Amino acid sequence: MENRELMQQVKGWVEEAGEYIKTELKQVVKVEQKSNRSDLVTNVDKGTEAFLVNKINETYPDDLIIGEEGTGRDVSTTDGRIWIIDPIDGTLNFVKQQENFCIMVGIFENGKPLLGFIYDVMKNEFAYGGLEIGVYLNGTKLDKPEDLSLADGLIGCNVGMYSENYKHSKEIASAAIGVRMLGCAGLDFLSVIRGKQNGYISNLAPWDFAAGTVLAEALGFVCRKYPDSDYDILGDRQYFVVATPQTFSDMQKFF
Repeated sequence: MENRELMQQVKGWVEEAGEYIKTELKQVVKVEQKSNRSDLVTNVDKGTEAFLVNKINETYPDDLIIGEEGTGRDVSTTDGRIWIIDPIDGTLNFVKQQENFCIMVGIFENGKPLLGFIYDVMKNEFAYGGLEIGVYLNGTKLDKPEDLSLADGLIGCNVGMYSENYKHSKEIASAAIGVRMLGCAGLDFLSVIRGKQNGYISNLAPWDFAAGTVLAEALGFVCRKYPDSDYDILGDRQYFVVATPQTFSDMQKFF
């Protein structure tokens, strides 16, 4: 299957998953804590992941899957095709606001970015694509955003990193025009690839950054383990940065 055909197929699956989420929001959502009271999981997270995993397994049984809610976390090789799923990115927003969350799917082949999907379900904003076929937002192909400097744009930043000034993150974010904290990696990636922010710094698991990395790198952004090393799609949570090349260069001056 060609990448464009695969993109359209997965886009349809993600849209179906979005309809499932909207339907479930009309019911009583069952909420559980994971590591702490702000780290939540719901029956809708689990149901969304199960839906997407079943689609993949039925259609591509030899592919590997890593899902936030427990699917395939023992994946130990980047050989072949790997799907990295965050069924609801921004679960705390999902529970408390019923908006400002995303479905994210990143597909890598032999360790290289292939296709990415970020769907803001409630706002119906859907970014998808890859290096070979471009990046689209609701069917419109996105141009590469302007290569803004750190001082000329907005920076998204993780609350904990900013408050602790972890590795100069507060100083870096304060050097921008303004700082944004959205509580959803998918929304920050969407803001970056649309040119609304020129960077984002956070502490992310692979399912938090996989989809966004595919889209951002296809548009010429720098994606790195913060402050400057290779990210690991099979690793644990890691500090991560996505930025325009000029913004990334400006960030490095703080080290």
